[in-house]
Amino acid sequence: MTSSNILLQDWDTPFGLPPFQAIRDEDFIPAFEDAMRTHRAEIETIANDGNEPTFANTVEALERAGRALTKVANVFFNLSSADTNDTRQAIERDIGPKLAKHSMAIYTDPKLFGRIDALAAKADTLGLDGEQRRLLERYHKRFIRAGAKLDAAGKARLTEINSRLSELHTAFSQNVLAAEKAFQLVLDGEADLAGLPDFVREGAAMAAEERGLHGKHVITLSRASVEPFLEFSTRRDLREKAYRAYFARGEGGEGASDNTPLIREILALRAELATLLGFSTYAAYQIDDAMAKTPATARDLLEKVWAGAKRRADAEAAALAALAQAEGHNEPLAGWDWHYYAEKQRKAEFDIDGAALKPYFELDAMIAAAFETAHRLFGLSFEERRDLPIYHPDVRAWTVKNRDGKPLALFVGDYFARPSKRSGAWMSDFREQSRIDGEVLPIIVNVLNFTKGGDGKPSLLSLDDVRTLFHEFGHGLHGMLSNVTYPGLSGTSVDRDFVELPSQLYENWALQPEILNRFARHVETGEPLSQAIVDKLHAVRKFNQGFATAEYTASALYDLAIHEVDNVEGIDPIAFEKELRASLGVPDAIALRHRAPHFQHIFAGGGYAAGYYTYLWAEVMEADAFNAFEEAGSVFDPQVAERLHRFVYSSGGTLKPDEAYRAFRGRDPEVGPLLEKRGLAESESATV
Repeated sequence: MTSSNILLQDWDTPFGLPPFQAIRDEDFIPAFEDAMRTHRAEIETIANDGNEPTFANTVEALERAGRALTKVANVFFNLSSADTNDTRQAIERDIGPKLAKHSMAIYTDPKLFGRIDALAAKADTLGLDGEQRRLLERYHKRFIRAGAKLDAAGKARLTEINSRLSELHTAFSQNVLAAEKAFQLVLDGEADLAGLPDFVREGAAMAAEERGLHGKHVITLSRASVEPFLEFSTRRDLREKAYRAYFARGEGGEGASDNTPLIREILALRAELATLLGFSTYAAYQIDDAMAKTPATARDLLEKVWAGAKRRADAEAAALAALAQAEGHNEPLAGWDWHYYAEKQRKAEFDIDGAALKPYFELDAMIAAAFETAHRLFGLSFEERRDLPIYHPDVRAWTVKNRDGKPLALFVGDYFARPSKRSGAWMSDFREQSRIDGEVLPIIVNVLNFTKGGDGKPSLLSLDDVRTLFHEFGHGLHGMLSNVTYPGLSGTSVDRDFVELPSQLYENWALQPEILNRFARHVETGEPLSQAIVDKLHAVRKFNQGFATAEYTASALYDLAIHEVDNVEGIDPIAFEKELRASLGVPDAIALRHRAPHFQHIFAGGGYAAGYYTYLWAEVMEADAFNAFEEAGSVFDPQVAERLHRFVYSSGGTLKPDEAYRAFRGRDPEVGPLLEKRGLAESESATV
């Protein structure tokens, strides 16, 4: 590349990591436009090739096309999620619809689809290996799902829909971020800090300093800030303020941050898209390309789990209400009471104090624990790099090596909350693994929102934080261990209800004695957790699982139900939630884990729309998969780990998910281990 634009040049940095310090925001739009022009020219060459279509001149050519665009997009969208600013948000609003139109022009090109369709029709005669056959199948289905078989009017309308959806998804996400940045609960004086342990006070003091409120404390709408406040604050009035603000994100009523009208339009456009493509509902369209295949199958699993979750949650609510009444609180148990009294009950029943545990879970030690788990399972080693360009001072990077000591990947960790980062936790990449034209090593990034220790103090994690770290690192390993030829099948390029298996499975190792005994040590004394506490941590895993399962499952049922509505005209997403809550009998004190106005999984993009159920679907596989290690007698059994590596973590999308799971486990997953794990089990053990 000879462009003067740094984004379009070849980078001589280690691993080809973007030279972030040299990239200016004004470089992005010209780079996008140039890269799209190049990509269009590449596509035209493939589509107008006068030779008969072959796998090489069509499918492989498509895999090679658009590299410059992918490179620019990976840099921009990682930055716009993890370290945004007003300029980047404006670029995101501008470029999203253009990229949607660009993509639609490719997938609705009749000449290009003609070549793909011809190859698919004679796939059995082409002499393809398994990976090539799978790639051709994925391209063929992708073109059809994008509207390749529609007439000209249908293609034009679908392009308009996808362009507008891109605008709406971006606006939705930016509205949530704006709401999170705008809110701050200022704690002024000891009375406002009542009940808060040191780690919560320190995080709140640091948040105040970042906002110029010297000497005060601030609770933000980061989950890592809100949840500890709800657990420990004795000020019920302040808990209510924080709780209401957290669950009202995006529900502005009036003003720019109100996402309700955006949701209505998103739902209407998705319903129209599904109809154009021959599906009865958007849920049917989405799940047709997933393991579950139909909404009914996904709903069956959710309802099976909901029955046990509701029984457990009702019992938990009654117990917490009784505890509150014993302390003189005679009002009905509210949402801002649940975490507070649950923490009290956990401490009373299991003698486990969440605040007292945090010094044992220091961030650096937990990163090392995740790395050690990967070493024991897959032979990986990690060498921190301090010589690489990074996009923020808090970001860190490691060279990942395989058993032979050869570089396998670059891993980037971005762990701390900041106003420029959207909430939540996720895995992404700056480059995918492939070897279509020589070995390309992946650059994988984990982005989280932990509270940073103030004044040079260590950053301490809660148990939930530790699980989140292991979860996202499981996704990261799915990208780092990828061992495929084609980028279109690399890493996490798998069915949506399979992609959460590697991440949720990895969480299991966080609390294994072999890991806890070595890494869960008091940050000041170096003392390990006692065996008695380790035993209690395992015993407490089922505590409050009625609440956890109910808040998640109700959200998943909401997502599925609202995307199954036949006629969405005039739909009120807030009223729809109330009706769903009533029909399910959700306890009053339990909010949906993600209420519609800030449900970014399903309204800030289409990836998880009608697919939030996939976490539970994957958990069925995850619980069953971990049992394979327990049955072998060791959570690090080398034979089981080798099968896991081969068929789950490294195979990418080269295998169909059900085939990949059976190759690993020897059979289909069973739901029994999930119900047992969550404390919801009855006598049956059904196969899913």
